[in-house]
Amino acid sequence: MCSINILSIQPLMDEIHVSPGTTKPQKTTSSPTTTVNTSNGTVNLSFSRDLADFKLDPIVNPRRDDLSGVFTENDMHHIPKTISVNVIENISGEPSSSVSQETDGLQYPVDKSPPTHMCIIYGLQQVLLSIGSTMSIPLIVSREICAGDLPLVKSEIMSTFIFMCGICTLLQTTLGVRLPIIQGGCHKFIPAVIALMSMPMWKCPDAESVLEHSNVTANGSDVITIDDEIWKSRMREIQGGIILASLLQVLIGATGILGFMLQYIGPITIVPTITLVGISMIDVALRFCQVHWGVSGFTVFLVFLFSLYLPNVTLPFPAFNRERKCHMTRFPFFKLLPVILAVAISIALCVVLTVTNTISPDPDSPQYFARTDARLGVIDAAKWFFLPYPCQWGVPTFSVSSFMAMLAATLTSIIESVGDYYACARISGVSPPPSHAVNRGILMEGIGSVISGVIGSGGATTSYSQNVGAIGFTKVASRRAFQMAALIFMVAGLCGKIGAVFTLLPDPILGGIVLVSFGMVTSVGLSNLQFVSLGSSRNLAIIGSSLIIGLMAPRYLASNPGCINTGNGEVDRVLTVLLSTAMFVGGFLGFVLDNTVPGTIEERGIKLWRKTFVVGDKCSPEVDTTYDLPLIMGCLRRQRWARYIPFLPTFRVDIGRRCKIMKKKYCCGR
Repeated sequence: MCSINILSIQPLMDEIHVSPGTTKPQKTTSSPTTTVNTSNGTVNLSFSRDLADFKLDPIVNPRRDDLSGVFTENDMHHIPKTISVNVIENISGEPSSSVSQETDGLQYPVDKSPPTHMCIIYGLQQVLLSIGSTMSIPLIVSREICAGDLPLVKSEIMSTFIFMCGICTLLQTTLGVRLPIIQGGCHKFIPAVIALMSMPMWKCPDAESVLEHSNVTANGSDVITIDDEIWKSRMREIQGGIILASLLQVLIGATGILGFMLQYIGPITIVPTITLVGISMIDVALRFCQVHWGVSGFTVFLVFLFSLYLPNVTLPFPAFNRERKCHMTRFPFFKLLPVILAVAISIALCVVLTVTNTISPDPDSPQYFARTDARLGVIDAAKWFFLPYPCQWGVPTFSVSSFMAMLAATLTSIIESVGDYYACARISGVSPPPSHAVNRGILMEGIGSVISGVIGSGGATTSYSQNVGAIGFTKVASRRAFQMAALIFMVAGLCGKIGAVFTLLPDPILGGIVLVSFGMVTSVGLSNLQFVSLGSSRNLAIIGSSLIIGLMAPRYLASNPGCINTGNGEVDRVLTVLLSTAMFVGGFLGFVLDNTVPGTIEERGIKLWRKTFVVGDKCSPEVDTTYDLPLIMGCLRRQRWARYIPFLPTFRVDIGRRCKIMKKKYCCGR
């Protein structure tokens, strides 16, 4: 076999040809084709970049025993048509990245628009990829605000949330970072909501209080409808906290202070923060799963089967194009839609169990909400057209405790979104986002979350990593396709019947999805350990202590209500909410210890982490118009003041006061 070892990972190979050559070894470069002449043959390589920056070690191993002399036409059949290129290391001697950069295979790059009908299909595909993670958030929030037994209320909150996902995605792809990114529900706000609603003043009333406030019964069911003010007051408190925390996110994006923050936030801070988001949701998953362990376990099994065991299995699917007309193609259903398929099959199982009355029809039975007809009346009661509007649940209420509860979730979401932006740029085949694009992405994410708080969706939005990763196997990075996904979200949110359908999801199925989703959140947090030296006792002590204390503090406060008594009611509420939020306790402790305990930047993982995620303007290999704002670029370039606005494309001032040495060392590898 003929192989060439290239000591770089940057160029992407389009084609390789072997032809008879000269015996004199030499290397010449050209663009886009580079020819390497060896003593055994000539190899023509087509690269996306000039090869002058890379060194080659040609090793030709034909089948023939005699390696001397010159290849002839008769010898050519001994050499395979395909030559393997082995990536060893980059010129600096550091291990090469494992991230695949096969961007030449994109069917639709960022700035290319598919035909309208294909755009709808690609947009629907992205919606289906994200809806499984999104739909659990409003259902969990509904239960926390004492509306868990109000299907109509849950359907309206669901519709509002889906509608806001569309609004935020449209803002992000059009005016924000302008990369193909889906803005979905942020799971990091769920622990904050649970901590806030666990305070004595917001705990759901007992059965006797519910009977005192009840007025009607739900449509055709025995579920008692609680007075609207009971759940609306709690929703308004959540709205106020989301609005205030999101305004801070807007400030961070508008002023460009994110670079300053990244100097002190590293993987040792990120690991306990994100990891505790998933671990702290154990009680929520248990609450739904215990309704019927068989159904919830079956759902988890299907998700694992489709996403881990069968991702490369394709099934025949009818297709049409102008060249081949109607034909059959192979479609990776299990890779693209593992959650949706698992939910559909699990619902079918619940239908069978409901029809055969295997699950008790008694509303007092613990397994009752595993039936598919437990909330069927909400379909008739839901409106065909539902338009979310500002303050639809009343004017939001603001308090320091609700703001502090949402603050930790907001800061964590910002850091994760920055990583998503760079990952999306790499997989989409465009240059890394410059500082102005990152700032604008955070700004628009904050504005979208402010709007979500004002309208009352019960949560905020953030970039979805699973949709970023999906670009790699769908080969569709078109911005227009993701804008179409935003429109599909909005249309689905405007139809109240669609939101009502999601509320029919049996509790154990939702429990299985929550279990898998937050298991992935936990894994994402732990994955940041790849940057950290795990042989350091310093790092192990900080990470372990942050995780344990982050779990211990909320449990102690839950079992000892009222233990915090400073003499000031507002201070007590703020401290109670903060210490009841596991991700805040663990993240704050990790942040303080990581920045005060002596340690090198290599040991702390800061160097490798910054090299991966912190990239400055001058490190972009080429000028890319992907991040330019539509319609107004000509006007902005004529304005001198525009170069000092951190979120405008004309911005050229280094944010965060990062020195040039750090940029060259960490970003460009020079």
